[in-house]
Amino acid sequence: MVEKMFFACGQLELEGVLYIPPQQGPWPGVVICHPHPLYGGDMHNNVVMTICEALVKESIASLRFNFRGVGRSEGTFADGIGEQEDVLAALAFLSSRADGQRLGLVGYSFGADVAASAAPRSPAKALACVSPPGRLDGLRGFAGPKLFIAGAEDSLVSASLLEQSARELPSPSEVEIIPGADHFWWGYESALARKIAQFLAGNL
Repeated sequence: MVEKMFFACGQLELEGVLYIPPQQGPWPGVVICHPHPLYGGDMHNNVVMTICEALVKESIASLRFNFRGVGRSEGTFADGIGEQEDVLAALAFLSSRADGQRLGLVGYSFGADVAASAAPRSPAKALACVSPPGRLDGLRGFAGPKLFIAGAEDSLVSASLLEQSARELPSPSEVEIIPGADHFWWGYESALARKIAQFLAGNL
């Protein structure tokens, strides 16, 4: 089941789409964060949507949503800082519809940076970052399982820097570099989504 809805983040209303598995719940739940809104990123992104569909097949509920100021979400762009509150609000909402003790977090590009920054303050038990363009220092306070995944042809993400950053974090932490894929994952969405869904199914 796919449900369009709004949820509160402080005084703002944020737009989201909730995916509910057909199996009897309660299910684990995962929030997915979209790429940079100033460069056209929103919850309808090809990677975000494919991940949601793969999670449902693993009997995991998922919530994709628009950050503040995007689509029908209220507010304005907040430099990745206010967006962290959007992530926490999305997790709080999802905990009311899924198993609040088995929540995960996924971010893609800008969304990966925001998710990584919010994760240590969140109830998320596991985190997957797709093509994270920034450093991961904020995750030193997050002890849950972490997956970092990027394309070998990504011009915005250095595979070697990503691997080095991941080594500096609390374990468990793993990095996967996918041959042939670039930052936008065209043609590789399904393979990427399966890896993320399997990682989260094994850790939630």
